[in-house]
Amino acid sequence: MQVIGIDQPAWIPTFTGLSVRQFGKLVSIVRGRGAEQTGAGRRWGLSLDDRVLLVAVYYRTNLTLRQVALLFDISKSAAGRVVDHLGPYLALSPAMRKHSPDTVLIVDGTLVPTHDRSVSASSKNYRYSTNLQVVIDANTRLTVAIGKPLPGNRNDCRAYTESGVDQDCSGAQVMGDGGYQGNREVIMPYRKPTDGSELPEWKEELNSVHRRVRARVEHALAHMKSWNILRNCRRKRDGVWHAARGVALMRNLVMTH
Repeated sequence: MQVIGIDQPAWIPTFTGLSVRQFGKLVSIVRGRGAEQTGAGRRWGLSLDDRVLLVAVYYRTNLTLRQVALLFDISKSAAGRVVDHLGPYLALSPAMRKHSPDTVLIVDGTLVPTHDRSVSASSKNYRYSTNLQVVIDANTRLTVAIGKPLPGNRNDCRAYTESGVDQDCSGAQVMGDGGYQGNREVIMPYRKPTDGSELPEWKEELNSVHRRVRARVEHALAHMKSWNILRNCRRKRDGVWHAARGVALMRNLVMTH
């Protein structure tokens, strides 16, 4: 018996973190991208609404596929096929336009523990993780871009360009912490002089403003990690990236609808 379904809307906020209205918008986005099954071929056992719900539940709870399959009364392999198929549809679209010079973006990296050793490495959290570069709009606080996952031992200064988010930030003013040394387009706080002297008062004031603004990306990362798949991701290869972008899309919906 199917325990969770679109015909039981009371479960949607509990298992997805989205309101019923926000979830409806998510389904509309996925349907508009062409995820609805058309033409010949074996039909899905679940409707598109229920398949989107399955992926949202999987991302929010980080239950195993076997556990999610039981909730939807399907096999583990069928649940895996649903996640693999809808993952790219249920993801934040990459930035396709050049930003105006007035736009201020904030970038930061976060470590996502990941089982797939081909995209992860032992890192400072003592686990095999990926370095995920996340960019938000400083004004709206919405997620703008998610970089390609890189091994967790990769520094932010390299990950910024190697993950591709530098292209997503093209044309905008970009803020980051002191870990982005070497990327001249990133606005970083002033460092203390090497001779041990104190910073001038005006530089300390600017650093204080920088910290207050940059804290917004820390709040965004904490919000994104309320979707538990970013605390221990079992997806492989591009599945890690699709999951992170899916979480980013759902977080944006929570903030705007």
